[in-house]
Amino acid sequence: MNMRSTRSTVTFSNPFTLPGYIGELPAGDYEILVEEELLQGLSFEAYRRTATYLTVRGRGRHAGRSELRTISDSDLKKAMSRDQAASEKNDHSDAALSPQEDST
Repeated sequence: MNMRSTRSTVTFSNPFTLPGYIGELPAGDYEILVEEELLQGLSFEAYRRTATYLTVRGRGRHAGRSELRTISDSDLKKAMSRDQAASEKNDHSDAALSPQEDST
């Protein structure tokens, strides 16, 4: 069976959580590893995702270690959406949107 792996990086601007894992992960860059298998018997090349992993680097006494955490594509997208929404909320605070006072 032919397999392929692709790596990408996502950036979280805010701390976030993932279903199935205890605790909050800090904001920062995270590497995503996607594994796919070649679908056989088609007249064109197509792949099916078999696994998605998030690389989490250790902190504190676990510094220098990394862990691959299994994550579903939908959970990753939800976490990224929540992060984007939180960032937009922080960028558009009431103070930033308040009208300027007229001193006349």
